[in-house]
Amino acid sequence: MEIIFTNEAKDKSVYRYKKDFMRIFERACEVIQRPGDWSLSVIYVTPQQIHEINRDYRHVDRPTDVISFALQDDMEDAYVQEDMYELGDIFINVEAIRNQAKEYGHSIRREACFLFCHGLLHLMGYDHMTSEEEKEMFSLQDVILDEVVRR
Repeated sequence: MEIIFTNEAKDKSVYRYKKDFMRIFERACEVIQRPGDWSLSVIYVTPQQIHEINRDYRHVDRPTDVISFALQDDMEDAYVQEDMYELGDIFINVEAIRNQAKEYGHSIRREACFLFCHGLLHLMGYDHMTSEEEKEMFSLQDVILDEVVRR
């Protein structure tokens, strides 16, 4: 498994989550039974940068906390490069990590891990457009995260 990190936000504090993200990645593959050698990218961005991405690609003219872009809509068609399955990209708003941790009353670490896990599950084909999908996805987030970082 591989996570490629890019820090467009130039925020040095984000490097502390690398090991947590890898544990979440491994745990997610175990929980949802997706064996294989997977790869993805995490790009840390500013509120302004994620606002532009949200506006240009999702046609939503406001910043958000996390956006995922899967390489394939169907996991059966995951792109393979040298025996590694590429999932796509997760963009995380570094300011949202701090703000939402305070708003929701949990640690900054928990929020960073939550946003990564949320984005990862989107890359793996999960969504929350209906109440049933939301229940399934949010339940998976709890199962995956609770073993890595406490609430």
